[in-house]
Amino acid sequence: MARRTEYDESQAAGRLRVPVTAFRWARHTGLVPAPDADSYQWSRAAVEAMDAEAIRAALPQDPIPGGVAADRIAEALGTPNVPGEKAKVTSFVVRRLVARGLLTDLSGNPEGTLHHPGQVAEICAREDLAEFVAANTPLGPDQAAARLGVRRVEFDWMVRLDWIRHTETIEVRFGTSRAGAVDVPLYRTAAVDALPAAHPEVDWEQLRTVEKGRRSPLAALAKQPTPA
Repeated sequence: MARRTEYDESQAAGRLRVPVTAFRWARHTGLVPAPDADSYQWSRAAVEAMDAEAIRAALPQDPIPGGVAADRIAEALGTPNVPGEKAKVTSFVVRRLVARGLLTDLSGNPEGTLHHPGQVAEICAREDLAEFVAANTPLGPDQAAARLGVRRVEFDWMVRLDWIRHTETIEVRFGTSRAGAVDVPLYRTAAVDALPAAHPEVDWEQLRTVEKGRRSPLAALAKQPTPA
């Protein structure tokens, strides 16, 4: 049987007999060097030179899921998530921390995240944590419209005009059947709050007083030619 000469992260972790999450964390901290065989694989020599005990020790505890990280952040803010009630801090915020490079995702799974407990603890101790959470709290379209003080139709036009883009979507089910499921876009609170200042050409006071059933003033903007 031919000896393997190149290893991806899972294969390298298997050869070293360390959890792949510990391997990923060691890669993040620099304990594991960058791949030398290609963009995602290490040579056999590079893997054999790695310190398995040091890699294992770098993640002494099991990583925690994004939902648990969200709960710890909520507790740090003094607004704990209560089971059965709407969460004060959700995994949406945790994913924004990952996107900003403030948290490392060790899962390798697009459906969920895993995190080093110590790194989560560092996040919980940040002085700007409350501001970050407030800016990155998710809003659905109806919530975004209400926050701006406009009708839903006005917010829908803002989306059509590409003034704002959703950050992610969630599946919401009506009843128990997937046939009744719909994808709901989620927007960052900070992005919604920035809209009035970003579009001073709009009479926001007028926009907030449009009568029900009236055509949205924003519809006319969609027909305007794009400047060359």
